[in-house]
Amino acid sequence: MTTLDTQPVRASRIRFWATAYALLVLLVGTNIATPLYQGYAQRFGFSPVVLTLVFAAYVAVLIPSLLVAGPLSDAVGRRRVLLPAFAVAMLGSLVFALAPNTGWLFAGRVLQGLAVGAASAPLTAALTELEPGRDRRKAALVSTVASVGGLGGGPLLGGLLAQYAPAPHVLPFVVEIALLVPAAAVIATLPATTPGTRWRPRRPQIPAGMRAEFATSGTASFLAFSVIGLFLALVPTYVAALSGSANLLLAGAAVAALPGCSAVAQLAGYGRRARSLELLGLPLLAVGLVLLAVAGGLSSAPLFLVATVIAGTGHGLAFLGGLTTINNSAPAARHAEALGAYYVIVYLGAGLPVIGVGALATAAGLLPAVRDFAVGVAVLCLALVLVLAGRARRLTAPRPAAP
Repeated sequence: MTTLDTQPVRASRIRFWATAYALLVLLVGTNIATPLYQGYAQRFGFSPVVLTLVFAAYVAVLIPSLLVAGPLSDAVGRRRVLLPAFAVAMLGSLVFALAPNTGWLFAGRVLQGLAVGAASAPLTAALTELEPGRDRRKAALVSTVASVGGLGGGPLLGGLLAQYAPAPHVLPFVVEIALLVPAAAVIATLPATTPGTRWRPRRPQIPAGMRAEFATSGTASFLAFSVIGLFLALVPTYVAALSGSANLLLAGAAVAALPGCSAVAQLAGYGRRARSLELLGLPLLAVGLVLLAVAGGLSSAPLFLVATVIAGTGHGLAFLGGLTTINNSAPAARHAEALGAYYVIVYLGAGLPVIGVGALATAAGLLPAVRDFAVGVAVLCLALVLVLAGRARRLTAPRPAAP
């Protein structure tokens, strides 16, 4: 291969990884405030249930944004949808940096939800289209690792800056805006894509032939991300109760450990069949959740760490299996629309169950609320494993010979 031949391949590879960076930093920004919420609660005087509502306001606008932006980007091209999304993300970080009261936190989360909802499916679809070898499995891996990397990197970066740098409620968001600028520049260089469908407002739809995949892989991802929602919203306070430390970097690191282990598990699981990943990941997630409940009862920070590692590993395998299944099954002309519908399920898992945990924590205390949530989700994970195993047996059972 000549040098001229390799130049387009090199350019495609650079654009692919730069788009992964854009997805990563977008999600870093939506979670950079995680270790700061306890301080916001003390400054502005709100309860755990208000904290979870601030967190869930993000999901309330994210889902309509997903449903509109996925099909829209299939019709008008990725770039036209993504550039406004990154502008809104910068505005959301600015609102957090200037926040004088709880209302501004809600406003910042709403803007972040709009941005992530508009960008998640188009960015994931763009990664699939830009992967030099057109390898959908690799594109799914990079998408999931970038996504959970943002989920973990945000709390870690926010905790580090808030604990050891000046202006703890301002500087993290200024840094995020600085990270978003090159990401927006990357989006501006994406190739103009040929419209695949004519866009029109319509109710959410799952492409024909994908209902079984959505029922199983969607449920697995919903359960996995309900644990992410718990960690992002309430675990910093939970860790402070277990450890007796108010260090914000410790709180951010505790949250980051789960998506960090998830990313490592995804890299280790790359190449395995999607259904095998889910059948391995869900039991691990259940075990981690049971240990999380026990850690609270024993007030054991080391056991909490073990639980986090196991649950994070389970989350990564279940998420990679689910996204790979949807990515491989989606028709090309409705790729972003199918991913948008899948991400609706993911973000519902991250946003809805944690509101109930927050309400229970306000009424009965944080440790009992986390315990009951962990046990309940663990039971559901094991029930889904039985459903998946039964379906796998039916699909692989030999058909009776024709008479």
